[in-house]
Amino acid sequence: MPKKPADKPFLTDIKTLRKRAREHIEQGAVTAGYTADRTVVIRLLNEALATEIVCVLRYKRHFFMASGITAQGVAQEFLQHANEEQAHADQIAQRIVQLGGAPNFSPDGMLTRSHAEYAEGDSLLDMIREDLVAERIAIDSYREMVAYLGSNDPTTRRMLEGILAMEEEHADDLVTLLEELA
Repeated sequence: MPKKPADKPFLTDIKTLRKRAREHIEQGAVTAGYTADRTVVIRLLNEALATEIVCVLRYKRHFFMASGITAQGVAQEFLQHANEEQAHADQIAQRIVQLGGAPNFSPDGMLTRSHAEYAEGDSLLDMIREDLVAERIAIDSYREMVAYLGSNDPTTRRMLEGILAMEEEHADDLVTLLEELA
Protein backbone atom coordinates (compact mmCIF):
# COMPACT_ATOMS: atom_id res chain seq x y z
CA MET A 1 0.00 0.00 0.00
CA PRO A 2 1.54 3.41 -0.99
CA LYS A 3 2.29 5.94 1.70
CA LYS A 4 -0.21 8.72 2.16
CA PRO A 5 1.17 12.29 2.19
CA ALA A 6 0.53 12.46 5.94
CA ASP A 7 2.95 9.55 6.38
CA LYS A 8 5.74 11.41 4.59
CA PRO A 9 8.46 12.52 7.02
CA PHE A 10 8.55 16.22 7.82
CA LEU A 11 12.34 16.47 7.70
CA THR A 12 14.97 15.01 5.44
CA ASP A 13 16.65 12.08 7.16
CA ILE A 14 19.51 13.02 9.47
CA LYS A 15 22.24 11.32 7.41
CA THR A 16 21.26 13.29 4.29
CA LEU A 17 21.11 16.56 6.24
CA ARG A 18 24.56 15.93 7.69
CA LYS A 19 26.01 15.00 4.28
CA ARG A 20 24.57 18.10 2.59
CA ALA A 21 25.84 20.34 5.41
CA ARG A 22 29.41 19.23 4.69
CA GLU A 23 29.16 20.06 0.98
CA HIS A 24 30.26 23.56 -0.05
CA ILE A 25 30.82 24.68 3.54
CA GLU A 26 32.61 27.77 2.25
CA GLN A 27 29.16 29.11 1.29
CA GLY A 28 28.25 29.51 4.96
CA ALA A 29 24.52 29.99 5.49
CA VAL A 30 23.70 29.39 1.82
CA THR A 31 22.88 25.70 1.57
CA ALA A 32 21.55 23.56 -1.26
CA GLY A 33 18.05 24.34 0.03
CA TYR A 34 18.44 28.01 -0.94
CA THR A 35 16.34 28.34 -4.08
CA ALA A 36 16.39 32.06 -4.87
CA ASP A 37 18.62 33.51 -7.57
CA ARG A 38 21.40 34.92 -5.36
CA THR A 39 22.65 37.27 -8.07
CA VAL A 40 19.22 38.89 -8.33
CA VAL A 41 18.71 38.95 -4.56
CA ILE A 42 22.09 40.59 -3.96
CA ARG A 43 21.34 43.19 -6.68
CA LEU A 44 17.97 43.95 -5.09
CA LEU A 45 19.53 44.20 -1.65
CA ASN A 46 22.22 46.56 -2.93
CA GLU A 47 19.47 48.74 -4.39
CA ALA A 48 17.71 48.63 -1.02
CA LEU A 49 21.00 49.49 0.69
CA ALA A 50 21.44 52.53 -1.56
CA THR A 51 17.84 53.54 -0.87
CA GLU A 52 18.39 53.38 2.88
CA ILE A 53 21.65 55.34 2.70
CA VAL A 54 20.02 58.07 0.62
CA CYS A 55 17.18 58.20 3.15
CA VAL A 56 19.65 58.50 6.03
CA LEU A 57 21.37 61.41 4.30
CA ARG A 58 18.10 63.16 3.47
CA TYR A 59 16.74 62.74 7.01
CA LYS A 60 20.02 63.98 8.51
CA ARG A 61 19.93 67.07 6.31
CA HIS A 62 16.33 67.69 7.30
CA PHE A 63 17.25 67.25 10.97
CA PHE A 64 19.93 69.93 10.74
CA MET A 65 17.95 72.26 8.46
CA ALA A 66 14.63 72.17 10.32
CA SER A 67 13.85 75.62 11.63
CA GLY A 68 10.91 77.54 12.95
CA ILE A 69 8.71 77.52 16.02
CA THR A 70 7.41 73.98 15.43
CA ALA A 71 10.70 72.55 14.16
CA GLN A 72 12.16 71.01 17.30
CA GLY A 73 9.72 68.07 17.53
CA VAL A 74 9.82 67.52 13.78
CA ALA A 75 13.62 67.61 13.80
CA GLN A 76 13.69 64.93 16.49
CA GLU A 77 11.39 62.78 14.33
CA PHE A 78 13.78 63.26 11.40
CA LEU A 79 16.72 62.18 13.57
CA GLN A 80 14.87 59.10 14.83
CA HIS A 81 13.99 58.11 11.28
CA ALA A 82 17.60 58.66 10.15
CA ASN A 83 18.84 56.33 12.88
CA GLU A 84 16.26 53.68 12.01
CA GLU A 85 17.11 53.90 8.30
CA GLN A 86 20.79 53.44 9.23
CA ALA A 87 19.85 50.30 11.17
CA HIS A 88 18.02 49.03 8.06
CA ALA A 89 21.11 49.70 5.94
CA ASP A 90 23.23 47.74 8.40
CA GLN A 91 20.81 44.79 8.35
CA ILE A 92 20.76 44.75 4.57
CA ALA A 93 24.56 44.96 4.29
CA GLN A 94 24.93 42.05 6.72
CA ARG A 95 22.47 39.94 4.72
CA ILE A 96 24.32 40.68 1.48
CA VAL A 97 27.51 39.35 3.09
CA GLN A 98 25.67 36.26 4.40
CA LEU A 99 24.57 35.55 0.83
CA GLY A 100 28.18 35.73 -0.38
CA GLY A 101 27.91 39.20 -1.90
CA ALA A 102 29.55 42.53 -1.24
CA PRO A 103 27.52 45.51 -0.01
CA ASN A 104 27.96 48.43 -2.37
CA PHE A 105 28.66 51.54 -0.30
CA SER A 106 30.30 53.39 -3.16
CA PRO A 107 28.99 56.94 -3.54
CA ASP A 108 29.45 56.52 -7.31
CA GLY A 109 26.02 55.68 -8.66
CA MET A 110 24.33 55.77 -5.25
CA LEU A 111 21.41 57.83 -6.56
CA THR A 112 20.92 55.60 -9.60
CA ARG A 113 20.86 52.47 -7.39
CA SER A 114 18.52 54.07 -4.87
CA HIS A 115 14.79 53.81 -5.41
CA ALA A 116 14.21 57.02 -3.43
CA GLU A 117 15.42 60.44 -4.45
CA TYR A 118 17.49 62.88 -2.46
CA ALA A 119 15.11 65.84 -2.32
CA GLU A 120 16.08 68.59 0.09
CA GLY A 121 12.87 70.59 0.46
CA ASP A 122 12.82 74.34 1.09
CA SER A 123 10.49 74.49 4.09
CA LEU A 124 9.64 72.21 6.98
CA LEU A 125 6.45 71.12 5.18
CA ASP A 126 8.41 70.44 1.98
CA MET A 127 10.90 68.33 3.94
CA ILE A 128 8.12 66.27 5.51
CA ARG A 129 6.43 65.81 2.11
CA GLU A 130 9.69 64.70 0.46
CA ASP A 131 10.35 62.24 3.27
CA LEU A 132 6.81 60.91 2.94
CA VAL A 133 7.23 60.43 -0.81
CA ALA A 134 10.48 58.53 -0.18
CA GLU A 135 8.80 56.33 2.45
CA ARG A 136 5.98 55.53 0.02
CA ILE A 137 8.54 54.55 -2.63
CA ALA A 138 10.33 52.33 -0.10
CA ILE A 139 7.03 50.73 0.94
CA ASP A 140 6.17 49.75 -2.63
CA SER A 141 9.75 48.62 -3.35
CA TYR A 142 9.93 46.41 -0.27
CA ARG A 143 6.47 45.02 -0.91
CA GLU A 144 7.55 43.96 -4.41
CA MET A 145 10.80 42.45 -3.11
CA VAL A 146 8.91 40.48 -0.47
CA ALA A 147 6.53 39.13 -3.14
CA TYR A 148 9.46 38.26 -5.43
CA LEU A 149 11.27 36.31 -2.70
CA GLY A 150 8.22 34.33 -1.62
CA SER A 151 9.41 31.13 -0.02
CA ASN A 152 12.70 31.02 -1.98
CA ASP A 153 14.57 33.07 0.65
CA PRO A 154 12.52 33.27 3.85
CA THR A 155 15.32 34.90 5.86
CA THR A 156 15.69 37.84 3.49
CA ARG A 157 11.92 38.04 3.08
CA ARG A 158 11.38 38.27 6.86
CA MET A 159 14.09 40.92 7.18
CA LEU A 160 12.47 42.98 4.43
CA GLU A 161 9.03 42.50 5.98
CA GLY A 162 10.37 43.96 9.23
CA ILE A 163 11.88 46.91 7.38
CA LEU A 164 8.64 47.35 5.43
CA ALA A 165 6.68 47.55 8.68
CA MET A 166 9.03 50.27 9.94
CA GLU A 167 8.73 52.21 6.67
CA GLU A 168 4.94 52.09 7.01
CA GLU A 169 5.28 53.43 10.55
CA HIS A 170 7.51 56.25 9.27
CA ALA A 171 4.89 57.14 6.65
CA ASP A 172 2.20 57.26 9.34
CA ASP A 173 4.41 59.50 11.49
CA LEU A 174 4.98 61.86 8.58
CA VAL A 175 1.28 62.05 7.68
CA THR A 176 0.55 62.94 11.31
CA LEU A 177 3.20 65.69 11.19
CA LEU A 178 1.69 67.08 7.98
CA GLU A 179 -1.78 67.12 9.57
CA GLU A 180 -0.48 68.85 12.69
CA LEU A 181 1.39 71.53 10.74
CA ALA A 182 -1.18 72.18 8.01
